[in-house]
Amino acid sequence: MHSIVTVGSVPLVPADVVAVARHDARVTVDAEAMRRVAQTRALIEGLADDPQPHYGISTGFGALATTFIAEDRRAQLQASLIRSHAAGTGSEVEREVVRALMLLRLQTLATGRTGVRPIVVETYAALLNAGITPIVREYGSLGCSGDLAPLSHVALAVMGEGEVRDADGRSMTAGEALAAAGIEPVLLREKEGLALINGTDGMLGMLLLAAHDLETLLTTADVAAAISVESQLGTDAVFAADLMALRPQLGQAASAANLRAFLAGSPIVASHRGPECTRVQDAYSLRCAPQVHGAARDTLAHATAVAGRELASAVDNPVVTVDGRVESNGNFHGAPVAYVLDFLAIAVADVASMSERRTDRALDVARSNGLPAFLADEVGVDSGLMIAQYAAAGIVSELKRLAAPASVDSIPSSAMQEDHVSMGWAAARKLRRALDGLARVLAIEVMTGCRALDLRSPLQPAAATGAVRDLVRTRVEGPGPDRFVSPEIEAVTELVASGDVARVAVSAV
Repeated sequence: MHSIVTVGSVPLVPADVVAVARHDARVTVDAEAMRRVAQTRALIEGLADDPQPHYGISTGFGALATTFIAEDRRAQLQASLIRSHAAGTGSEVEREVVRALMLLRLQTLATGRTGVRPIVVETYAALLNAGITPIVREYGSLGCSGDLAPLSHVALAVMGEGEVRDADGRSMTAGEALAAAGIEPVLLREKEGLALINGTDGMLGMLLLAAHDLETLLTTADVAAAISVESQLGTDAVFAADLMALRPQLGQAASAANLRAFLAGSPIVASHRGPECTRVQDAYSLRCAPQVHGAARDTLAHATAVAGRELASAVDNPVVTVDGRVESNGNFHGAPVAYVLDFLAIAVADVASMSERRTDRALDVARSNGLPAFLADEVGVDSGLMIAQYAAAGIVSELKRLAAPASVDSIPSSAMQEDHVSMGWAAARKLRRALDGLARVLAIEVMTGCRALDLRSPLQPAAATGAVRDLVRTRVEGPGPDRFVSPEIEAVTELVASGDVARVAVSAV
């Protein structure tokens, strides 16, 4: 993990955003980038002296774009813009999301295409390095003109106003936090207010964090499926490379390769392989795992490509072009990001749905190939993992609701000037909740599958699935009489969400 991330020399990569957002990597701004920032600012100051109006420099904003603002009122104009747009409401947004948003806005400022002064760039970097996190509220962004309200809460803190949390998580005024860190508040000048709030940084930051997490969860889904196939006496023959090659979908091939590796050398699988096995084929939730998990992988690959292009963007309105023109544009519209956020929510819901079906099969005595009902110790007296499956089913039901796209739900604003919006922020917020749900559903499958593996003793699992079972056993006891189930689900969910389940399985092969 990077300990220092340099902004401005080349576009950030997803790992940079994760490092700063989650692991408090320090940021530094490239010297050449600062030279570009100063050069562009000189153009803005020249236009500020022009008696002809220029949008965002000597005019109002949005529906007030035709209103000329006299020079002596422009500092007030910038402050008023930020104060009025910092209109978020609801619960606090997670610290990692706000830090990602701040870093991505800093990157755009450092391109030299926004027209801010170097001091603004330096102050954003200083806030990140001091661990000062503006309090951003859940609701307020329509994803066009970018994430206005969330970005405004950050800009307000740069001005020394509003609420923040310091590096220790304590709530205080921005003025107090900046003073304690030795950072001077910024008095915004022409164009700078717009430059700080016109961007897709919030939704993009959440997309990058979600993509990072989903990559691990999809490997975990392959692990969970392997445990289910093995413990339910399914066949690994359907995952053969030559069968996958008949349908050359990249994600499918990757998931099938994982399943082959995770099941390699399994004595349980070997115990029912051969002519004496009377089973013709497994249910879809076992047999088609690579097809579903693979489709999710391909969706993630598409979303990652969109995110990469957005990372290489300088989103502002107006923007200062390379040849020095100041032009209005629509690049702040969040549609490209919003679409893939919604697309990922669909994939997450489907992967979880298939996982829950595999869990249910393990608990059903009519379909589990010899396992006790609900994997109970004393069937009838004990309920085993019956209600753990209920929890998974309830989450899957919610994930289906979260899969309904936000990006088709445009709602007009700003006196019909902003008459079509992306709702990308909302798409990102629901994807974060969906990923939490997927982790829990996979944890329940892993927990169920590991109990089923134990119940196949004395037959032993494969190296990879056995390693996962042993990991789970460090947190959750094996089969036995009924006990308090909720803490066990939480413990395995932590192993899934941290990536430990995936790491242990991959390391074993």
